[in-house]
Amino acid sequence: MKAYFLLVPLLLSFPLLAQQEWNIVIPKSEATARHENSFVECNGKFYLIGGRGERPVDQYDPKTNSWNAIASAPMEISHFQAIAYEDEIWILGAFTGNYPHETPIEDILIFNPAKKEWRNGPKIPKERLRGSAGVAVYQNKIYLAGGIIDGHYEGFVPWLDEFDPKTGTWTVLPDAPRPRDHISAAIVKDKLYLAGGRTSHAAIGKVLENTVGAVDYYDFKTHTWKTENEKIPTKRAGNSNLGVGKYLIVLNGESASQESAHSEVEVLNTETGTWSTLPNLGQGRHGTGVVYYDEKIWVAAGSKNRGGGPETALMEVIKWKNPEN
Repeated sequence: MKAYFLLVPLLLSFPLLAQQEWNIVIPKSEATARHENSFVECNGKFYLIGGRGERPVDQYDPKTNSWNAIASAPMEISHFQAIAYEDEIWILGAFTGNYPHETPIEDILIFNPAKKEWRNGPKIPKERLRGSAGVAVYQNKIYLAGGIIDGHYEGFVPWLDEFDPKTGTWTVLPDAPRPRDHISAAIVKDKLYLAGGRTSHAAIGKVLENTVGAVDYYDFKTHTWKTENEKIPTKRAGNSNLGVGKYLIVLNGESASQESAHSEVEVLNTETGTWSTLPNLGQGRHGTGVVYYDEKIWVAAGSKNRGGGPETALMEVIKWKNPEN
């Protein structure tokens, strides 16, 4: 165990990985606390980007165990799932502005870590603008799933769009079986998974209540949507999803069922359709991302309670080797 990890004993275990637990990372230098941000890996380094307010781009080097602020934000960027593509970080399906009428950002925003520079990419079609959507990369194309048009107020959608960065072409794909926002997308082999999320509807006074239990996936081979037989064990939104081998890993999130953010970590075997658990996080959180790197799952930042805070910069890690390897 490396010296900068502080063990956090937890009781739950995953049958394929007994005796594993989450460890708090004690870095040599701290990141900026934030939530409704993204957490993404690019070329062996991790990045915290965006969040409520204009937060800097923080870069973590796992070799030196240190965070550094390397750039300012071009604007407030919130409620998004950043992806790494060709040595850069791409942001689409994001919001800017204040609750409950946050507005979608019209341009794709691209950050170049090597140059520490931002630039505007192509515009998102006006008729498909939304924020709080899931984003994933599959075979060099970017997929934008779900989301909501008018902040937390109304306009949640089941949309799925494909963007080809090489040609700049947008393609509208079949709608998902149900709308959802505050979601995270994950690629599991040849499928795009949506698990968690909700239909935020401040217009009728229901922002947190309408969490989605069904797990939907888009099959790239058949070009169709399907729904898993088993629902997500812990319904939540603002969660983070990760695909590793045949497994979908779901962690973080918020719901109306409890004030504290969710710490449960649940794993779907997509071949058997059954759920198992990993140990709970030491700190529940929502509104951030997750990274899989060096056979470990990493999570950082987020809000400790449902809603807008308190924010944290805390990072945790657990060793989880893909059992298929």
